[in-house]
Amino acid sequence: MSQAISRPVVADWVIDADTHITEPPDLFSSRLPARLRDRAPRVVRSPDTGMEIWQVGDRNPITPVGHTAVAGWPEPFPAAPNGFDEIPQAAHDPHARLEYMDSLGIWAMALYPNVGGFGSQVFLGLQDPELMLACVRAYNDFLTDWCEPARERFIPITALPFWDVEASVAEIERCAKLGHKGVLFTGEPHSHGQPVLANPHWNPLWECAQSLQMPISFHIGAGDFTGDTFWTPERRKHYGTGGVNGVFTVGMFLDNGKQIVDLLFSGILPRYPDLKFISVESGIGFVPFLLEAADHTFDYGDVRGQRPEFELKPSEYFARQVYGCYFFEEYAPSHLLDGIPEDNVLFETDYPHPVCLYGNVREKIDAGLAEATPEVRRKLLFDNAARLYKVERPSAEPALATA
Repeated sequence: MSQAISRPVVADWVIDADTHITEPPDLFSSRLPARLRDRAPRVVRSPDTGMEIWQVGDRNPITPVGHTAVAGWPEPFPAAPNGFDEIPQAAHDPHARLEYMDSLGIWAMALYPNVGGFGSQVFLGLQDPELMLACVRAYNDFLTDWCEPARERFIPITALPFWDVEASVAEIERCAKLGHKGVLFTGEPHSHGQPVLANPHWNPLWECAQSLQMPISFHIGAGDFTGDTFWTPERRKHYGTGGVNGVFTVGMFLDNGKQIVDLLFSGILPRYPDLKFISVESGIGFVPFLLEAADHTFDYGDVRGQRPEFELKPSEYFARQVYGCYFFEEYAPSHLLDGIPEDNVLFETDYPHPVCLYGNVREKIDAGLAEATPEVRRKLLFDNAARLYKVERPSAEPALATA
């Protein structure tokens, strides 16, 4: 499948803070012990649609392979490739991904999963702690191997068995030694029967991540992402598939806003002042309202009087420790940076997902940053992410066509 290449107006290096790899069908069968393989996640052919779909445990089939890699697909959502053979090569092959990155002047990409969910929550459906942990470790090993062709350009983000804090700490430590640079964690663990963020239950995890300087990502869709109670026949009838998807997707963006507020009031940030958090794929346009509302409720609720560990207001903790990612937005990066700390904004494309930027990456960048100073542009596109993930800037500027 041919891939469109957008032509930048300004050829500057970019770090893409959120992309995904379409995992190969043999990810688990090639890495798990023989005794676990029969019950591992697997790719099956849907009898209803004929599409390849990941099957996890005894649950209904989830995660159509094609829907994880629709970049460049000629038909509108929900149309997608039927299976692995039809997806773009750059969705699953690191060498093709590097070629795609070079075509756009993207120096580095942060890498997130599909099949385990955006917080490893899908593995809960396996209902076997040994198998669940083995699958998380298998995915992280796959990710490590996938990055081998260019470790300086790929940013592996560690998946966690979050249902087991001790195992999660061990996995962070293990993957840090393998070169991973961040941690993926659900921003709403309570939706999976786990303690809330503020519970000291999670302290060993925060301590470990802080000590290793591994930022923690809250990716959208890491809570209750099944949509079983949302994608109803009634909604499909009255909204249409595109309309339902629009409401569902925007709702996920806003869910991350609620998770950020939860984090700001949790007490984690005062206790772990060097620990960084990233709201991934959620956008940034809501941040000024969110921070103003959080500060307002902080004051009239006398939070500082009840929680003496809070020496700063929520907006100040955000500026010190929390980051947001934007991709399709043009208004926010051009009009709202006086209400969003410019050192706390990252750029992403979400490649190759259904709502990703594709064929218009540089145009979207320039539409949002046309009036930005070179310093601000460099921060949002490269320096902020480079500081978080310890990425070195290449010595030469990208050699890209401008027409």
